[in-house]
Amino acid sequence: MVAVHHRTVSVDGFDVFYREAGSADAPTLVLLHGYPTSSHMFRHLIPALAERYRVVAPDHIGFGRSSAPSVNEFDYTFAALAEVTGRFLSAIGVTQYAIYVQDYGAPIGWRLALADPAAVTGVISQNGNAYEDGFVPSFWDPIWADAAEKTVQTRDALRPALGREAVEWQYTHGVPDPTTVDPDAWEHDLALLAREGQDDVQLALFRDYVSNRELYPAVHDWIRRSRVPVLAVWGQNDEIFHADGARAFARDADAVRVELIDGGHFLLESHLDEVVDVITSWLAGEGSAAVEPRPALVGH
Repeated sequence: MVAVHHRTVSVDGFDVFYREAGSADAPTLVLLHGYPTSSHMFRHLIPALAERYRVVAPDHIGFGRSSAPSVNEFDYTFAALAEVTGRFLSAIGVTQYAIYVQDYGAPIGWRLALADPAAVTGVISQNGNAYEDGFVPSFWDPIWADAAEKTVQTRDALRPALGREAVEWQYTHGVPDPTTVDPDAWEHDLALLAREGQDDVQLALFRDYVSNRELYPAVHDWIRRSRVPVLAVWGQNDEIFHADGARAFARDADAVRVELIDGGHFLLESHLDEVVDVITSWLAGEGSAAVEPRPALVGH
């Protein structure tokens, strides 16, 4: 059995908790989680990939076992989360790496790539959006309305997304057999969301999500110019990020593979083996360059 280590490092005075497995000399794969979960979502994926790779999965500030300061103590924006993540990687000696991004992990990963274009050697996007094509209007329209209007009413309209019904839905919608999803996954998230001040934290990030759309042209340019290999492995029934968001990577990626799997938003909970098979075959084949160092990009 591969040993998975559970560690904490101080970054800017905050504790960043992370899970790590694999040899320190192996190519590095950084796993970046989404809302409302943490590195807990990768608990089964990490040992499956750690035989050949150094796998690192941090909890973002405000999530999981990392520090969760109040909105008065930390600027809850995706830019701020990415800055902490970048300094975290430096603190543990990671300079070049492939990224696995899901949900919120995607805009954090894109910011890391834009800040240091040569550092990110490959992208695995599992329902991690980078294109307007991926947004499902029925889910996102209230979030865009809050970002545009910034009223108490538009903010409060998003509060149901923090509740039990919405969190459980994220795990079970689009899954052909919901009994394959471990309820402990959403119970874990709900317990952390119940902490004092978490509603303000999450509502602040909802309001800031619009900033991620503004980055998309720069992300597409980075993908084209870097020729970074991309694997989009997607739960095709996701009603948050449509499968068209996976297909869209083919517009910009020189080396791209798109795999649509009959599942939902949290694909690892119901289709772990299929995802692992896709990742390992991609890394062994056309994605083999994803974990190898690349020269710096001209013009950056």
